[in-house]
Formats: sequence, structure tokens, C-alpha cells
Amino acid sequence: MVSLETPVCDFDQPVVDFSLPGVDGKIWTPESARGENGLLVMFICNHCPYVKSIRDRIVRDTRELMDYGVNTVAIMSNDPAEYAEDSFENMQKIAKEYDFPFPYLLDETQDVAKAYGAVCTPDFFGYNKSMQLQYRGRLDESRKEAAADDVKRDLFDAMKQVALTGSGPENQIPSMGCSIKWK
Repeated sequence: MVSLETPVCDFDQPVVDFSLPGVDGKIWTPESARGENGLLVMFICNHCPYVKSIRDRIVRDTRELMDYGVNTVAIMSNDPAEYAEDSFENMQKIAKEYDFPFPYLLDETQDVAKAYGAVCTPDFFGYNKSMQLQYRGRLDESRKEAAADDVKRDLFDAMKQVALTGSGPENQIPSMGCSIKWK
């Protein structure tokens, strides 16, 4: 397992278009997923210890962001042939078990992850209502273990700011996680 950090936010970069199948049987695009005030695109998977440690926080924060008009999609781009835990069937199980309040999408070709420049799981891309990138940072201080309950909620606070002002925070701390498992 290789741990990587995400690059610095490339402010105002337009959202990368995609059309991906969700575990709900629908095909999703940024346009169909977006909220009134923005869209959070996150690259996650089932097997990564970094993601496992924060799944409950991801669910909490994405639910609360809906109150601010920010919707979320999660994309799984790992190679399930090498990581069976990341299969579509297991994606469906995890989405149901954790009651994901967002579409969980399969990037089977890995083209979407490459187009976004995603490097690890989790990797977060926060867009404003004009679908311009405003956040590329961490969820919070969690790493392979969840941080204390009272830590600053970097992602939530940043996306709340994006929803209210259209702009993300100038200073952002990179996310850290397992490398995307490329074919």
C-alpha cells in the first residue's frame, strides 16, 4: 500500500464531465448530481484503511452539506480484478450498509480518475454552483485511524463556505490516502 497526498487546489478549474453507473442502477453525470450551491466529487473505495476509518464521517458531512445545497457523488476507480473488496457487488453492499446519502459510482475504465488527476482514496474535489473547483483538501485530521471527535471538520467547513460565498478557503491541507490501484 502506497500512501500519497493530493496536489494543491487548482482554483476555478471546471468540473470534469463524466457519465458513470451507480450502485442504484442509474447513470450519473455532474449535472444530474449537482446541488443548488455545488458538488462534492470524492474518490473512495471499499478496501482502503484511510476510507474505512472515515466512512461514518463522510456520511455525516455529506448529509449536512445537503442542507447548504451541496450534493455529493463518490467514485470508485480501483481495479476490482486485483482488489475484490472493491467489486461492484461490494460497492452495493457498502453503500447499503452505511446508508450512503450520495450516488456511489464505478469508474471501470479509470478514465474519470485520470481526467480529474485523482491520486488517492480519499481524494475530494469541491465545486461551487458555477461548477468551478474550490476545494481539494482533507476531510479532517484522520489518517488510517479516525481522529478525535472534536477535530476541525476541514471538508465540511470548506464546502459550507463554498455554498455560502462561492469561494473555497485559501489555505487547504492535502488529503492523504492509499494510491489509486491502476490497471
